[in-house]
Amino acid sequence: MTAHPRHRFLVLMVIGVLATLVMASQSGSSTATAPSDTAASNVAVAKNGVLLPAREPAAVEITPASGAQDVAPGDGVGVRATSGTLTEVRMTNAQGRTVEGTLSQDRRTWRPAEPLGYGRDYTLAVTARGTDGTTTTQKSDFSTVNPDLLLDVSLNTTAGTRLSNGGTYGVGTVVVAQFDASVGDRAAAQRRLVVETSPPVEGAWTWISDSKAHWRPREYFPSGTQVTVKANVYGIDLGDGVYGQEDRQVSFRIGRSHVSIADDVTKQVSVFIDGKLARTMPTSMGRGGTTNVGGKSIHFWTQPGVYTVMDKANPVLMDSSTYGLPVSSSAGYRISVPYATRISPDGIYLHEREATVWAQGNRNVSAGCLNLSLDNAKWFYELSQPGDVVEVRNTGGKPLEQWQNGDWSVPWDQWLRGSASRA
Repeated sequence: MTAHPRHRFLVLMVIGVLATLVMASQSGSSTATAPSDTAASNVAVAKNGVLLPAREPAAVEITPASGAQDVAPGDGVGVRATSGTLTEVRMTNAQGRTVEGTLSQDRRTWRPAEPLGYGRDYTLAVTARGTDGTTTTQKSDFSTVNPDLLLDVSLNTTAGTRLSNGGTYGVGTVVVAQFDASVGDRAAAQRRLVVETSPPVEGAWTWISDSKAHWRPREYFPSGTQVTVKANVYGIDLGDGVYGQEDRQVSFRIGRSHVSIADDVTKQVSVFIDGKLARTMPTSMGRGGTTNVGGKSIHFWTQPGVYTVMDKANPVLMDSSTYGLPVSSSAGYRISVPYATRISPDGIYLHEREATVWAQGNRNVSAGCLNLSLDNAKWFYELSQPGDVVEVRNTGGKPLEQWQNGDWSVPWDQWLRGSASRA
Protein backbone atom coordinates (compact mmCIF):
# COMPACT_ATOMS: atom_id res chain seq x y z
CA MET A 1 0.00 0.00 0.00
CA THR A 2 1.38 3.44 -0.88
CA ALA A 3 1.52 6.09 1.91
CA HIS A 4 -0.65 9.10 1.47
CA PRO A 5 1.38 12.26 0.66
CA ARG A 6 -0.18 14.18 3.58
CA HIS A 7 0.79 11.50 6.04
CA ARG A 8 4.35 11.47 4.71
CA PHE A 9 4.53 15.22 5.26
CA LEU A 10 3.41 14.98 8.90
CA VAL A 11 5.97 12.25 9.70
CA LEU A 12 8.77 14.35 8.25
CA MET A 13 7.71 17.34 10.39
CA VAL A 14 7.81 15.30 13.60
CA ILE A 15 11.24 13.94 12.78
CA GLY A 16 12.52 17.43 12.17
CA VAL A 17 11.21 18.78 15.49
CA LEU A 18 12.79 15.92 17.43
CA ALA A 19 16.15 16.43 15.74
CA THR A 20 16.07 20.13 16.61
CA LEU A 21 15.38 19.38 20.27
CA VAL A 22 18.24 16.88 20.51
CA MET A 23 20.70 19.31 18.97
CA ALA A 24 19.62 22.07 21.31
CA SER A 25 20.11 19.83 24.30
CA GLN A 26 23.59 18.82 23.21
CA SER A 27 24.50 22.40 22.46
CA GLY A 28 23.42 23.55 25.94
CA SER A 29 25.55 20.90 27.63
CA SER A 30 28.65 21.65 25.68
CA THR A 31 28.52 25.37 26.21
CA ALA A 32 28.16 25.33 30.05
CA THR A 33 30.75 27.57 31.73
CA ALA A 34 33.67 25.66 33.33
CA PRO A 35 34.67 26.60 36.90
CA SER A 36 37.49 29.07 37.21
CA ASP A 37 40.97 27.99 38.32
CA THR A 38 40.42 29.79 41.63
CA ALA A 39 37.21 27.92 42.41
CA ALA A 40 38.68 24.58 41.35
CA SER A 41 41.61 24.97 43.74
CA ASN A 42 39.30 24.88 46.78
CA VAL A 43 37.25 21.80 45.94
CA ALA A 44 37.98 18.11 45.61
CA VAL A 45 38.39 16.96 42.02
CA ALA A 46 38.21 13.55 40.40
CA LYS A 47 41.01 12.15 38.30
CA ASN A 48 40.74 8.75 36.68
CA GLY A 49 37.85 7.98 39.02
CA VAL A 50 39.84 8.87 42.18
CA LEU A 51 38.75 11.75 44.42
CA LEU A 52 41.76 13.98 45.07
CA PRO A 53 42.04 16.35 48.05
CA ALA A 54 41.30 20.01 47.60
CA ARG A 55 44.29 22.16 46.78
CA GLU A 56 44.83 24.06 50.04
CA PRO A 57 47.77 25.63 51.86
CA ALA A 58 49.22 23.83 54.89
CA ALA A 59 47.78 24.51 58.37
CA VAL A 60 49.66 23.50 61.53
CA GLU A 61 48.81 23.38 65.26
CA ILE A 62 51.76 23.46 67.69
CA THR A 63 51.22 22.55 71.34
CA PRO A 64 52.04 24.51 73.40
CA ALA A 65 51.61 27.90 71.77
CA SER A 66 54.65 30.15 71.48
CA GLY A 67 55.35 32.06 74.68
CA ALA A 68 53.79 29.42 76.97
CA GLN A 69 55.38 29.03 80.39
CA ASP A 70 55.17 26.42 83.17
CA VAL A 71 54.33 23.71 80.63
CA ALA A 72 54.12 20.21 82.14
CA PRO A 73 56.66 18.03 80.27
CA GLY A 74 54.16 15.18 80.05
CA ASP A 75 51.19 17.24 78.88
CA GLY A 76 50.98 16.48 75.17
CA VAL A 77 53.76 18.58 73.64
CA GLY A 78 53.55 18.01 69.88
CA VAL A 79 52.64 19.13 66.37
CA ARG A 80 49.60 18.36 64.20
CA ALA A 81 48.97 19.22 60.54
CA THR A 82 45.28 20.03 60.14
CA SER A 83 45.85 20.49 56.42
CA GLY A 84 48.70 19.14 54.33
CA THR A 85 51.64 17.19 55.76
CA LEU A 86 54.69 17.84 57.93
CA THR A 87 57.94 17.91 55.98
CA GLU A 88 60.30 18.83 58.83
CA VAL A 89 59.99 19.17 62.61
CA ARG A 90 62.97 20.16 64.74
CA MET A 91 62.85 20.62 68.48
CA THR A 92 65.87 22.02 70.32
CA ASN A 93 66.71 22.94 73.89
CA ALA A 94 68.41 26.13 75.04
CA GLN A 95 71.83 24.66 74.26
CA GLY A 96 70.82 23.83 70.70
CA ARG A 97 70.66 20.07 71.20
CA THR A 98 68.02 18.37 69.08
CA VAL A 99 65.25 16.56 70.92
CA GLU A 100 64.46 13.26 69.21
CA GLY A 101 60.90 12.89 67.98
CA THR A 102 58.53 10.52 66.20
CA LEU A 103 56.65 11.45 63.01
CA SER A 104 53.47 9.49 62.26
CA GLN A 105 53.32 7.38 59.11
CA ASP A 106 50.87 9.78 57.46
CA ARG A 107 53.18 12.69 58.36
CA ARG A 108 50.39 14.54 60.10
CA THR A 109 51.52 14.36 63.76
CA TRP A 110 54.83 14.58 65.65
CA ARG A 111 55.65 13.87 69.29
CA PRO A 112 58.88 14.02 71.34
CA ALA A 113 60.43 10.57 71.66
CA GLU A 114 62.33 11.43 74.85
CA PRO A 115 61.28 13.05 78.15
CA LEU A 116 61.50 16.82 78.34
CA GLY A 117 63.30 18.31 81.32
CA TYR A 118 61.85 20.40 84.12
CA GLY A 119 62.67 24.12 84.13
CA ARG A 120 63.97 24.10 80.53
CA ASP A 121 63.49 26.30 77.43
CA TYR A 122 62.58 24.70 74.10
CA THR A 123 61.97 25.75 70.49
CA LEU A 124 59.80 23.87 68.00
CA ALA A 125 60.40 24.75 64.33
CA VAL A 126 57.94 23.23 61.87
CA THR A 127 57.74 23.16 58.08
CA ALA A 128 54.64 21.79 56.34
CA ARG A 129 53.53 21.41 52.73
CA GLY A 130 49.97 22.05 51.61
CA THR A 131 48.03 20.15 48.95
CA ASP A 132 48.45 23.22 46.77
CA GLY A 133 52.22 22.63 46.72
CA THR A 134 53.13 25.61 48.89
CA THR A 135 55.13 25.36 52.14
CA THR A 136 54.74 27.16 55.44
CA THR A 137 57.02 27.48 58.48
CA GLN A 138 56.00 28.07 62.10
CA LYS A 139 57.86 28.25 65.39
CA SER A 140 56.98 27.97 69.06
CA ASP A 141 59.22 28.98 71.98
CA PHE A 142 58.12 27.74 75.41
CA SER A 143 59.43 26.78 78.84
CA THR A 144 58.59 23.86 81.11
CA VAL A 145 57.54 24.07 84.73
CA ASN A 146 60.06 24.11 87.57
CA PRO A 147 58.18 22.13 90.26
CA ASP A 148 58.20 22.92 93.97
CA LEU A 149 58.40 19.19 94.74
CA LEU A 150 58.98 15.96 92.81
CA LEU A 151 57.09 12.87 93.89
CA ASP A 152 58.56 9.38 93.48
CA VAL A 153 56.55 6.15 93.32
CA SER A 154 57.54 2.53 93.88
CA LEU A 155 55.65 -0.58 92.74
CA ASN A 156 55.55 -2.96 95.68
CA THR A 157 54.03 -6.04 97.23
CA THR A 158 51.87 -5.70 100.34
CA ALA A 159 55.01 -6.51 102.35
CA GLY A 160 56.49 -3.19 101.16
CA THR A 161 59.19 -4.81 99.03
CA ARG A 162 59.62 -3.92 95.34
CA LEU A 163 57.91 -6.19 92.84
CA SER A 164 60.69 -8.06 91.08
CA ASN A 165 60.99 -7.73 87.31
CA GLY A 166 60.60 -11.23 85.90
CA GLY A 167 59.49 -12.58 89.29
CA THR A 168 56.80 -15.16 90.03
CA TYR A 169 53.93 -14.37 92.40
CA GLY A 170 50.79 -16.00 93.73
CA VAL A 171 47.22 -15.79 92.42
CA GLY A 172 46.23 -13.38 95.20
CA THR A 173 48.95 -10.82 94.47
CA VAL A 174 48.03 -7.21 95.22
CA VAL A 175 50.00 -4.42 93.52
CA VAL A 176 50.90 -1.46 95.72
CA ALA A 177 51.74 1.97 94.27
CA GLN A 178 53.56 3.73 97.11
CA PHE A 179 54.25 7.46 96.68
CA ASP A 180 56.86 9.08 98.89
CA ALA A 181 54.52 11.96 99.85
CA SER A 182 50.83 12.83 99.70
CA VAL A 183 49.20 13.03 96.28
CA GLY A 184 47.03 16.13 95.94
CA ASP A 185 45.19 14.95 92.81
CA ARG A 186 44.48 11.24 93.17
CA ALA A 187 42.53 11.10 89.91
CA ALA A 188 45.46 12.55 87.94
CA ALA A 189 47.83 10.04 89.54
CA GLN A 190 45.51 7.09 88.99
CA ARG A 191 45.14 7.90 85.30
CA ARG A 192 48.88 7.31 85.01
CA LEU A 193 48.83 3.98 86.88
CA VAL A 194 48.36 1.18 84.37
CA VAL A 195 48.03 -2.58 84.87
CA GLU A 196 48.18 -4.74 81.74
CA THR A 197 47.49 -8.48 81.89
CA SER A 198 47.56 -11.35 79.43
CA PRO A 199 45.00 -12.86 79.38
CA PRO A 200 42.83 -9.81 80.22
CA VAL A 201 41.79 -9.70 83.89
CA GLU A 202 39.22 -7.37 85.46
CA GLY A 203 40.77 -5.31 88.24
CA ALA A 204 40.78 -1.88 89.86
CA TRP A 205 42.73 0.54 92.04
CA THR A 206 41.59 1.61 95.48
CA TRP A 207 43.28 4.27 97.62
CA ILE A 208 44.41 3.26 101.09
CA SER A 209 45.73 6.74 101.94
CA ASP A 210 46.82 9.95 100.21
CA SER A 211 50.12 8.28 99.34
CA LYS A 212 49.19 4.65 98.68
CA ALA A 213 46.95 2.86 96.16
CA HIS A 214 46.34 -0.89 95.86
CA TRP A 215 45.31 -2.80 92.71
CA ARG A 216 43.87 -6.27 92.64
CA PRO A 217 41.75 -8.32 90.24
CA ARG A 218 38.09 -8.95 90.99
CA GLU A 219 38.83 -12.68 91.28
CA TYR A 220 42.14 -14.43 91.84
CA PHE A 221 44.55 -14.29 88.92
CA PRO A 222 44.54 -17.30 86.58
CA SER A 223 47.82 -19.21 86.80
CA GLY A 224 50.25 -18.20 84.08
CA THR A 225 48.96 -14.64 83.75
CA GLN A 226 51.58 -12.16 82.56
CA VAL A 227 51.35 -8.82 84.37
CA THR A 228 52.93 -5.45 83.53
CA VAL A 229 52.49 -2.48 85.85
CA LYS A 230 53.37 1.05 84.74
CA ALA A 231 53.47 4.28 86.72
CA ASN A 232 53.77 6.90 83.96
CA VAL A 233 54.01 9.85 86.32
CA TYR A 234 57.01 11.77 85.00
CA GLY A 235 56.09 15.27 83.85
CA ILE A 236 52.56 15.01 85.22
CA ASP A 237 50.94 17.52 87.59
CA LEU A 238 49.84 15.46 90.60
CA GLY A 239 48.27 18.44 92.38
CA ASP A 240 49.43 21.21 94.70
CA GLY A 241 52.46 22.06 92.55
CA VAL A 242 53.82 18.51 92.87
CA TYR A 243 55.00 16.60 89.79
CA GLY A 244 56.09 13.03 89.10
CA GLN A 245 59.81 12.40 89.44
CA GLU A 246 60.30 9.27 87.35
CA ASP A 247 58.32 6.65 85.45
CA ARG A 248 58.34 3.12 86.86
CA GLN A 249 57.56 -0.22 85.25
CA VAL A 250 57.70 -3.87 86.30
CA SER A 251 56.63 -7.13 84.66
CA PHE A 252 56.04 -10.45 86.42
CA ARG A 253 54.08 -13.65 86.04
CA ILE A 254 51.55 -15.49 88.17
CA GLY A 255 52.69 -18.94 89.21
CA ARG A 256 50.73 -22.04 90.16
CA SER A 257 47.61 -21.55 92.22
CA HIS A 258 48.26 -22.10 95.95
CA VAL A 259 45.14 -21.59 98.08
CA SER A 260 45.16 -22.71 101.71
CA ILE A 261 42.08 -22.84 103.95
CA ALA A 262 42.56 -22.90 107.72
CA ASP A 263 39.28 -23.92 109.36
CA ASP A 264 38.91 -23.60 113.13
CA VAL A 265 36.06 -26.12 113.11
CA THR A 266 38.39 -28.92 112.01
CA LYS A 267 41.62 -27.23 113.11
CA GLN A 268 43.19 -28.26 109.84
CA VAL A 269 44.90 -26.32 107.06
CA SER A 270 43.90 -27.69 103.64
CA VAL A 271 46.36 -26.73 100.90
CA PHE A 272 45.08 -26.74 97.31
CA ILE A 273 47.49 -26.64 94.36
CA ASP A 274 45.85 -25.76 91.05
CA GLY A 275 42.50 -26.52 92.63
CA LYS A 276 43.42 -30.00 93.90
CA LEU A 277 43.94 -30.89 97.56
CA ALA A 278 47.67 -31.45 98.04
CA ARG A 279 48.02 -31.69 101.83
CA THR A 280 46.03 -31.38 105.04
CA MET A 281 47.99 -30.04 108.03
CA PRO A 282 46.80 -30.08 111.67
CA THR A 283 47.18 -26.66 113.28
CA SER A 284 46.76 -24.82 116.53
CA MET A 285 45.64 -21.20 116.09
CA GLY A 286 45.07 -18.22 118.40
CA ARG A 287 43.70 -19.21 121.79
CA GLY A 288 41.46 -16.14 121.95
CA GLY A 289 40.80 -13.65 124.69
CA THR A 290 42.51 -10.34 125.45
CA THR A 291 44.86 -8.79 127.95
CA ASN A 292 45.30 -5.15 128.94
CA VAL A 293 48.80 -3.66 129.01
CA GLY A 294 49.21 0.02 129.88
CA GLY A 295 45.68 0.79 128.79
CA LYS A 296 46.10 -1.07 125.50
CA SER A 297 43.99 -4.14 124.76
CA ILE A 298 45.91 -6.98 123.09
CA HIS A 299 44.00 -9.91 121.59
CA PHE A 300 45.11 -13.49 120.93
CA TRP A 301 42.82 -14.40 118.03
CA THR A 302 43.69 -15.56 114.53
CA GLN A 303 41.28 -13.19 112.84
CA PRO A 304 38.99 -14.61 110.15
CA GLY A 305 39.49 -13.38 106.61
CA VAL A 306 41.48 -13.81 103.40
CA TYR A 307 45.21 -13.22 103.81
CA THR A 308 48.05 -13.55 101.32
CA VAL A 309 51.64 -14.65 101.83
CA MET A 310 53.79 -11.56 102.38
CA ASP A 311 57.24 -13.10 102.82
CA LYS A 312 59.05 -15.87 104.67
CA ALA A 313 62.20 -16.38 106.71
CA ASN A 314 64.06 -19.21 108.38
CA PRO A 315 64.28 -18.52 111.25
CA VAL A 316 62.30 -15.56 112.56
CA LEU A 317 62.88 -14.02 115.99
CA MET A 318 59.42 -13.57 117.51
CA ASP A 319 59.24 -10.97 120.27
CA SER A 320 55.93 -10.10 121.92
CA SER A 321 57.23 -6.68 122.96
CA THR A 322 57.05 -5.60 119.27
CA TYR A 323 53.26 -5.38 119.60
CA GLY A 324 53.18 -4.08 123.17
CA LEU A 325 53.25 -7.25 125.25
CA PRO A 326 56.33 -7.31 127.54
CA VAL A 327 58.48 -10.41 127.27
CA SER A 328 58.46 -10.59 131.08
CA SER A 329 54.65 -10.83 131.26
CA SER A 330 52.95 -14.18 131.75
CA ALA A 331 51.89 -14.27 128.10
CA GLY A 332 55.11 -12.74 126.75
CA TYR A 333 57.72 -14.51 124.64
CA ARG A 334 60.95 -14.10 122.70
CA ILE A 335 61.77 -17.17 120.66
CA SER A 336 63.49 -18.10 117.39
CA VAL A 337 61.09 -19.92 115.10
CA PRO A 338 62.11 -21.85 111.95
CA TYR A 339 60.19 -22.10 108.67
CA ALA A 340 58.04 -19.04 109.26
CA THR A 341 55.71 -17.82 106.47
CA ARG A 342 54.22 -14.39 107.22
CA ILE A 343 50.65 -13.47 106.23
CA SER A 344 50.01 -10.21 108.11
CA PRO A 345 51.95 -7.04 109.01
CA ASP A 346 51.08 -7.46 112.68
CA GLY A 347 52.94 -10.75 112.93
CA ILE A 348 50.70 -13.67 111.99
CA TYR A 349 52.75 -16.57 110.59
CA LEU A 350 52.34 -20.20 109.68
CA HIS A 351 55.42 -21.66 111.38
CA GLU A 352 57.04 -24.63 113.02
CA ARG A 353 56.14 -25.23 116.67
CA GLU A 354 56.95 -28.76 117.71
CA ALA A 355 56.15 -27.83 121.31
CA THR A 356 52.44 -27.63 120.43
CA VAL A 357 52.11 -30.74 118.24
CA TRP A 358 49.98 -32.27 120.99
CA ALA A 359 47.42 -29.46 120.48
CA GLN A 360 47.58 -29.24 116.68
CA GLY A 361 44.32 -30.48 115.20
CA ASN A 362 42.66 -30.44 118.63
CA ARG A 363 43.00 -27.18 120.49
CA ASN A 364 44.05 -23.54 119.99
CA VAL A 365 46.95 -22.49 122.22
CA SER A 366 48.95 -19.90 120.26
CA ALA A 367 49.04 -16.12 120.58
CA GLY A 368 47.60 -15.82 117.05
CA CYS A 369 49.94 -17.65 114.68
CA LEU A 370 49.14 -20.96 113.02
CA ASN A 371 51.38 -23.58 114.65
CA LEU A 372 52.50 -26.51 112.49
CA SER A 373 54.69 -29.57 112.92
CA LEU A 374 58.27 -29.36 111.65
CA ASP A 375 57.50 -31.49 108.59
CA ASN A 376 54.41 -29.49 107.64
CA ALA A 377 55.98 -26.10 108.36
CA LYS A 378 58.98 -26.91 106.17
CA TRP A 379 56.80 -28.22 103.32
CA PHE A 380 54.56 -25.12 103.42
CA TYR A 381 57.57 -22.79 103.65
CA GLU A 382 59.19 -24.31 100.59
CA LEU A 383 55.92 -24.23 98.63
CA SER A 384 54.97 -20.65 99.41
CA GLN A 385 55.45 -17.64 97.14
CA PRO A 386 54.39 -14.02 97.79
CA GLY A 387 50.73 -13.57 96.89
CA ASP A 388 49.61 -17.11 97.71
CA VAL A 389 46.18 -17.16 99.35
CA VAL A 390 45.54 -18.19 102.97
CA GLU A 391 41.92 -18.07 104.09
CA VAL A 392 41.11 -18.36 107.79
CA ARG A 393 37.56 -19.48 108.62
CA ASN A 394 35.37 -19.81 111.69
CA THR A 395 37.73 -18.26 114.23
CA GLY A 396 36.79 -15.69 116.87
CA GLY A 397 37.77 -12.07 117.06
CA LYS A 398 37.09 -9.21 114.67
CA PRO A 399 37.20 -9.83 110.90
CA LEU A 400 40.50 -9.11 109.21
CA GLU A 401 40.89 -5.46 108.19
CA GLN A 402 42.48 -4.17 105.01
CA TRP A 403 45.53 -2.69 106.76
CA GLN A 404 46.26 -6.17 108.12
CA ASN A 405 46.87 -7.49 104.57
CA GLY A 406 43.17 -8.03 104.17
CA ASP A 407 42.67 -6.66 100.66
CA TRP A 408 40.78 -9.80 99.61
CA SER A 409 38.45 -9.44 102.58
CA VAL A 410 37.08 -6.18 101.09
CA PRO A 411 33.88 -6.71 99.03
CA TRP A 412 34.31 -5.73 95.38
CA ASP A 413 31.71 -2.94 95.41
CA GLN A 414 33.43 -1.42 98.44
CA TRP A 415 36.81 -1.79 96.73
CA LEU A 416 35.53 0.15 93.72
CA ARG A 417 34.30 3.00 95.92
CA GLY A 418 37.93 3.64 96.87
CA SER A 419 38.91 4.34 93.26
CA ALA A 420 39.67 7.96 92.38
CA SER A 421 38.11 7.47 88.95
CA ARG A 422 34.73 6.79 90.59
CA ALA A 423 34.86 9.59 93.16
